[in-house]
Amino acid sequence: MSTTLAQRLLQALKARGATEVFGIPGDFALPLFREIERSVELPLYTFSHEPAVGFAADAATRIRGGLGVAAVTYGAGAFNVLNAVAGAYAERVPLVVLSGAPAAHEATSGYLLHHQVKTLDSQWRVFREVTADAARLDDPKTAPQDIARVLDTALRTSRPVYLEIPRDMPARPCEAVPFTAADAPDPDALAACADELLQRLHAAARPLLMAGVEVRRYALEAKVAELARRLSLPVVTSFMGRGLMSDAPTPPLGTYLGLAGDPDITDRVEHSDALLLLGVIVSDTNFAVSSRRIDLRHTIQALDGRVIMGHHVYPDVPLDALIDALLQRVDRPLPSGAATRAPAASAASAPTPRAADAPALPMDIADAVSALMQRHGTLPLACDVGDCLFTAMDITQAPLVAPGYYAGMGYAVPAALGMQAASGRRPIVLVGDGAFQMTGWELGNARRYGWDPIVIVLNNASWQMLRAFEPEGRYNDLGTWDFASMAAGMGGDGHLVRTRGELVAALDTAHATRGRFQLLDVRIAPDALSPTLDRFVKAVKRLSMPGA
Repeated sequence: MSTTLAQRLLQALKARGATEVFGIPGDFALPLFREIERSVELPLYTFSHEPAVGFAADAATRIRGGLGVAAVTYGAGAFNVLNAVAGAYAERVPLVVLSGAPAAHEATSGYLLHHQVKTLDSQWRVFREVTADAARLDDPKTAPQDIARVLDTALRTSRPVYLEIPRDMPARPCEAVPFTAADAPDPDALAACADELLQRLHAAARPLLMAGVEVRRYALEAKVAELARRLSLPVVTSFMGRGLMSDAPTPPLGTYLGLAGDPDITDRVEHSDALLLLGVIVSDTNFAVSSRRIDLRHTIQALDGRVIMGHHVYPDVPLDALIDALLQRVDRPLPSGAATRAPAASAASAPTPRAADAPALPMDIADAVSALMQRHGTLPLACDVGDCLFTAMDITQAPLVAPGYYAGMGYAVPAALGMQAASGRRPIVLVGDGAFQMTGWELGNARRYGWDPIVIVLNNASWQMLRAFEPEGRYNDLGTWDFASMAAGMGGDGHLVRTRGELVAALDTAHATRGRFQLLDVRIAPDALSPTLDRFVKAVKRLSMPGA
């Protein structure tokens, strides 16, 4: 029996690190889903709404590497997942979108087809804007090369890609998918880049390494930790890189947050005369609240396949090749004062001595989660945007996924499901009530797959981060939803939390209970902010003032 196009595609995905497919079927995608289910290559997990499919696939690849896979139908399904794909593009996530499409005879029927927008190619053109490569698999003879090119582009660029599969194609016979050889960087350019970089670090009085998202995307955490050890370089993470190298023998000193963060880390970053930015996206979320504007001419930026040092630009130098070249050149600490610098204390705060019957605050959540991890071991974190993400900055270092740059709401709950599917590790979710209203209902799918995340809802009856900037806006009011009572209907356990003591008790109970998701509905006063968000808001307002 010949191997089908869909089977070849699944084999190619698996060979490139995919471990599952997340999806929602539809008529144009039914033949594809039938082949996925028949195949033994990758398990299929279906969700309730396409944004969650994209978020789950995004988080799966963030936590384990390789490719994330989202399968949807043409038009109504694909456009629903578009926002998640845009976020993956912005944050450099190799997400593969598989979309069903009309068959060739349908495309030439002369009828307008359901799910069609302006033209049959509208979807194709839209997805080209938010992906690094795309192919339409309408010919079994060219499909193997097209699949190889597109999937390998996703891995090489760490960006989303798009494959459109007409519904008469999944069961067609197809040859095996090859691997495409990546172009090796010019050895002379790579050598010159590595040598100049080391010279700059050697000449610096205050060198510092900041790790960003590409360090994880290219599975370089262990190598970067070893490089920092050999160079005796202190390490911090960017805001988006929070949680990187948390399992390293010497974890990062903390996370750079400018005026919103640890003053010692801010001073180290902003006064470094050789700031090595490895895989750090130079974005407003990473640098907008700097207390002292960083002169990028004195930084070393390695991102997106190139290295910039002042006015020197080295194109076509992939991050992994650069790290390998540096490791080959350094087998002992640099002869500088770097080795004598004492590590700073962790950015995570010690538990606040507050009464057990005191109203729960965001900082109490950070304290309780940190204490839980100290007792029972590290658990990965999935965070949404808003104060829940700033609260995570005060939790002890742990693997973390969050849309820190694109900042799309509704990410955390489906991301946690994707994380547990891909890694087998039970995650803790931090999510605001506004974001939970968007995608929290995907928890109803956890029971049939055996997932049991611990979900902490910061329930302040508002879009609190927006209120922090526009306190007069009544449009930020959401009303109080009783999420705790809704958990049982979705197959989990709900815990209503109002005080610090109830929070600690509920979190202990949740951790001890396996097999069902645990939802902590933490009622927080609308004006209660985490210390980090409070500092961030004040910093933004200060810097936005004329003359600031």
